[in-house]
Amino acid sequence: MRWICVIVLIATATTCRADDSQWKAGVATVAITPLQPMWMAGYAGRKGPSEGVLSELHAKALVIEDSAGTRAVIVTTDLIGIPRPLRQKVVEAVSEKQKLDPKGILLNCSHTHCGPVVKDDLEMSVMYPLQPEQRQRVESYFVSLTDKLIGLIGAAVEDLQPAKLSYSHARCSVAMNRRLPTKDGFQNSPYPDGPVDHDVPVLRVESLDGKTLRAVAFGYACHNTSTGIMQFNADYAGFAQTEIEKAHPGATALFVMGCGGDQNPYPRGQIEWAMTHGKTLATAVEAALLPVPKPLRGPLKLDLQEVDLPFEPVTRDELLTRRESKDGYVKSRAESLLTELEKNGKVRESYPYPVQVLQFGGDLTLVTLGGEVVIDYALRLKRELGGNPIWVAGYSNDVMAYIPSERVLKEGGYEGVGAMNYTNLPSAWRPGLEEKIVGTIRNITERLRK
Repeated sequence: MRWICVIVLIATATTCRADDSQWKAGVATVAITPLQPMWMAGYAGRKGPSEGVLSELHAKALVIEDSAGTRAVIVTTDLIGIPRPLRQKVVEAVSEKQKLDPKGILLNCSHTHCGPVVKDDLEMSVMYPLQPEQRQRVESYFVSLTDKLIGLIGAAVEDLQPAKLSYSHARCSVAMNRRLPTKDGFQNSPYPDGPVDHDVPVLRVESLDGKTLRAVAFGYACHNTSTGIMQFNADYAGFAQTEIEKAHPGATALFVMGCGGDQNPYPRGQIEWAMTHGKTLATAVEAALLPVPKPLRGPLKLDLQEVDLPFEPVTRDELLTRRESKDGYVKSRAESLLTELEKNGKVRESYPYPVQVLQFGGDLTLVTLGGEVVIDYALRLKRELGGNPIWVAGYSNDVMAYIPSERVLKEGGYEGVGAMNYTNLPSAWRPGLEEKIVGTIRNITERLRK
């Protein structure tokens, strides 16, 4: 009987070692801070370009490979957004060379409002009053940024080595809903009774022997708008990453932005609050690292699809009326759309909206959504998908506009309708977008979990 027990124990230990060693992971970091003054993104009220650097902006990559050789990469950036052309150029350059299925390439931005304008044909000419010199700097930065992201992913692939992957989570209460209902509509102010998601999902990457923490990818759903100073910085997300990396020398911390479209950090308005919120979030990540984590097993399964989201119809007469507006942004947007109408005979009627799922065996489902997604999506997907832990990231792969839920679209306000005035998109989204998005994610997830 004793020999049988020994054999069973040996077999069990061998199985555990096989499970632990099925992953490979590689990490890399690159500075993406502009080398000269540039117009800063996020706030329409700025009157001039940046005035120095408070803290470096970074892009970071975590490449993951399962035992079958399937690879995915999580790229995080201290940027306002991921323009569609940026993703297209990066994917084109790395997919074949680095053996990365485009469906497994995740580009996420922290949405810091203290980073540079990133070239985006949907937004740049409407929101920012760029003179020719500044416009050229935006063009040049886009080229440099693209090259850096391509090199970053290559460096992470070169760093691939056997690793242990695990998942845990904690809570952080920095974020508060910002859609305060008033008799005159919804005001951008603290709304403590509004929906929030204070979850902090954490993906831990360790050496195979478990003695070295190599990377920590963590998420949170909250705007990076603690401050609006004129010096480049990554806001609370950047300070959180710095705190984690100081506490774990040699480890790389990657911030993954969640569905924070209608969430703000409070208090806000000063750089000291950004630092405080960063430390608070870093403390939550440290708390998530304390319990025994949940090991992640393969296989790694991937999918990315585009959902055709229609806009409300708009006529030439409506655009002509908008062009007479005293609001400079409404006027500029109308002029841009009228130019599009003259050139193409119509304005765009819909948008190819990206949704993505990275499925880690039966242990973790990472869902990513494009645009500035409101919190309702994260709460609903976690509630309806069920099963293994659900991590929902927004601001991924293409940040074209706010993505309201059906509730927020009906209520209106900035996230529902008003923010469209700062884009070159023709009109508000047509009702029904939430069901299209959630339904597509549900179908993908059900298939990948089989």
